[in-house]
Amino acid sequence: MKKTIILSLTFSLICLSYTPVSAQKTPKNVIFMIGDGMGLAQIYAGMVVNGNKLALERCTYSGFSKTYSSSHFTTDSGAGGTALACGVKTKNGMIGMNPDSVAVQTILEQADKNNLATGIVVACAVTHATPASYIAHQVNRGMYDEIATDYLKTDIDVFIGGGRKYFEDRADGRNLTDELKAKNYQIAYNIEDVKAVKTGKLAGLLYTDQNPGMPERGAMLPDATVAAIDILDNNTKGFFLMVEGSQIDWACHDNKAGQEIKEMLDFDETIGRVLDYAKRMGNTLVIITADHETGGLTILDGKFGSDEMKTAFSTKGHSGVPVPVFAYGPGAEKFTGFMENISFKEKIEKLLKLKK
Repeated sequence: MKKTIILSLTFSLICLSYTPVSAQKTPKNVIFMIGDGMGLAQIYAGMVVNGNKLALERCTYSGFSKTYSSSHFTTDSGAGGTALACGVKTKNGMIGMNPDSVAVQTILEQADKNNLATGIVVACAVTHATPASYIAHQVNRGMYDEIATDYLKTDIDVFIGGGRKYFEDRADGRNLTDELKAKNYQIAYNIEDVKAVKTGKLAGLLYTDQNPGMPERGAMLPDATVAAIDILDNNTKGFFLMVEGSQIDWACHDNKAGQEIKEMLDFDETIGRVLDYAKRMGNTLVIITADHETGGLTILDGKFGSDEMKTAFSTKGHSGVPVPVFAYGPGAEKFTGFMENISFKEKIEKLLKLKK
């Protein structure tokens, strides 16, 4: 009996002293995923067609984000992206600045200053509003040449998307890819070259301007995201990566529900691969949200596992409704309930223990 008690106490002490990796309280890495224009209806449309299931359902916590900007009830992607990246409300059209046109440090820049690896992967030009919000500081989101120049002002490790012409075919005659090479970046012009890079810095400029839509661009987004993670994971201190499913928004601007579903499922495939990594490592926080909803999409009728769906759009612009938030991994419990879109930066900053 005495021996049994001793063995039981020993086992209990071992259990108390063992903390599985998946149970750690704070993350080493953060992967922030933005479905541009992705409201609840956009998500559910993809879920219905996909047989009533999506990878993002694996997330263990959920909430909502309020998206209004400092100048408008209904935000644009510039102000929406800036709120997520910089933690400030700003005027529609502005990038990485407060309403007084003062540059504000982004969460990516802050992570870089704290010696974490950093990256951006998008299904659009890397100079477009959402990715620009994490790397640039400009009064107008349309200043693509100036936004491209901002990529040389940080030590971002990986950025992959379209927009090659803003680096190489510029009004000022500068060839920014030559300047990137001088800063030890490897330049990739196609997804196969991206996947071949395993270490160092990478600029993936895969398309002259904007990326093609689905299915023309194939598995570019999920493949590029995995490639970026492979590179960033070499940093022993951790990393911050922003991934955008950019063209959910574009499809809804065009009021094309069928195309929105293709873009949503591509983004969800990317989410699935990210969640696989997060589950395997146990040290990565994944946050999934949107900068705003686009189109005012409503699903009136549908059939699970089929693209037979009756939908209606109320606008070809954005709407002002809150957007869903999903989170998985250490710290995910911080992203529940109704949140201001400016709260993400501070929450991530605290979880990663970043210094100003």
